[in-house]
Amino acid sequence: MRLQGKTAIVTGAGSGFGAGIARRFVNEGAQVMIADINEENARAVAEEFGGIAHHVDVADGASMTAMITRAIEVMGQVDILVNNAGVTHLPAPLETISEEDFDRVMAVNCKSIYLGARALVPHLKDRGTGTILNISSTAGISPRPNLNWYNASKGWVNTATRTMAVELAPMGIRVNALNPVAGETPLLKSFMGEDTPEMRAKFLSTIPLGRFSTPEDMANAALYLCSDEASMITGVCLQVDGGRCI
Repeated sequence: MRLQGKTAIVTGAGSGFGAGIARRFVNEGAQVMIADINEENARAVAEEFGGIAHHVDVADGASMTAMITRAIEVMGQVDILVNNAGVTHLPAPLETISEEDFDRVMAVNCKSIYLGARALVPHLKDRGTGTILNISSTAGISPRPNLNWYNASKGWVNTATRTMAVELAPMGIRVNALNPVAGETPLLKSFMGEDTPEMRAKFLSTIPLGRFSTPEDMANAALYLCSDEASMITGVCLQVDGGRCI
């Protein structure tokens, strides 16, 4: 029960890594808001193991502010925000990616972190404590060809994490990131372009431990960084990648 008495918001928690993180947080004693643009998925996850379902568009300022406001009203406070929601564009030469896809990737992967901070940080400063965890990617450390603008967005997340950490540390607020390798989530097919045994084998050949990451892998790392056990850790971009970035 390492999060006993804590409250958390996990965005993109209707599936994949986010659902795994939210589930683990609940099991460790936290009260969790399951936030997702797919309200049906959010409700399904919340009903499965307990939690508060909330519809949110992380790229929209009013929607993010409403999420934070409701979380404080319902849970009394917010101790942890996990910025997990993310998207990618399909693999293609960088100059062929549409402006619409570029804007969507930057809005969901980057702008959402700014919007969440804008809405939540005043609350955390008032309380003198809190944790923000940004879900980044190995793509921001060791980029793959043909995912250029997704790679760039995750590089932004890593830099934003470190600069948020150094600015907010004096107020008792910790900010860290996880850099997972691709996992068995709805985004896997988008990363690979097509989900075939051949493409999976090619992808797995770049991961020394020889397997994709799982929601449980992410949940274990997220739990540690968001718990009091990591009270001296901030500004870390932790690779959960089976050796992919070595």
